[in-house]
Amino acid sequence: MSMTRRGFLELAAMGGIGPTASMEAAAAAADHAVGRKRGNSIGVSTYSFWQFRGERLGMAACLEKAASMGFDGVELLHVQMEDESPAFVNGLKKKAHSLGLALMGFSTHQGFVHPDADLRSTNVQKTLYQLDLASDLGIPTMRINTGRWGTVKSFDDFMAKKGIEPPLEGHTEDEAFGWAISCIEKLLPRAEARGVVLGLENHWGLGRTAAGVLRIVEQIRSPWLQMTVDTGNFLENGLEQIEKMASSAVPIALVQAKTYYGGGRWYALDLDYAKIAGILKAHHYNGWISLEFEGNEDAQTAVPKSLAMLREHF
Repeated sequence: MSMTRRGFLELAAMGGIGPTASMEAAAAAADHAVGRKRGNSIGVSTYSFWQFRGERLGMAACLEKAASMGFDGVELLHVQMEDESPAFVNGLKKKAHSLGLALMGFSTHQGFVHPDADLRSTNVQKTLYQLDLASDLGIPTMRINTGRWGTVKSFDDFMAKKGIEPPLEGHTEDEAFGWAISCIEKLLPRAEARGVVLGLENHWGLGRTAAGVLRIVEQIRSPWLQMTVDTGNFLENGLEQIEKMASSAVPIALVQAKTYYGGGRWYALDLDYAKIAGILKAHHYNGWISLEFEGNEDAQTAVPKSLAMLREHF
């Protein structure tokens, strides 16, 4: 029989449990047991149905597909939204609610790795706008990036180089970390005011490695800046790097889980989700898992297969 903290303490109040000193510890254990039994809620990124290729699938159609396939929620890719008007935003919330889906994540793009202060400021303002939009959508966490140098112009070439590129001439990575930290700090008052937790992702640039992400979030130390872990963005020692992020005192806001049925667009990783789930459970991550399908198989068949696999492990 499982018991929640509330049930445990109600029983104690009626005299069914002894010494008060052990009550909170036992109640916490009950909470943890219930969390393990419940498992993680699983959503899907709208990216999974589009991948920046072919005709852009609209948000309403993505919600319908997610609901029909059995997901618990949807992570919206900002650049995939066909409209940002209040009427559209409110209609999207209404549709998600009618389908029994949570809008659980907002994936955005910005870049703070620029020597030009005006360009950095423009990206700060862009991200503040995105924060407001996430709040209007009722979404509790928003993925942000550090951005990258841009010295490798072609993204295909950038992928071929495993996301490694040299700094702009005359500048250093230490300098870039200072720019990124300063810019992200400017976002935090708005994040708190609008109730949206930022999740810095291991997404190329300064965040290509766990060490890069942790250097930023552990220096800033704000409850409104956490981490988004992408299981497919570590090209070396993935399990060890996920472990580093999961073991940090800075919480994980969201986990994006890649799958590659039909082969990957740029690469395919052999991701051991039994081990990944074990790492996250060991560090008491009870939050959302968001599928990012990035394979070549038709999403109509690959996304449901991905969901079944993630349900098995999470």
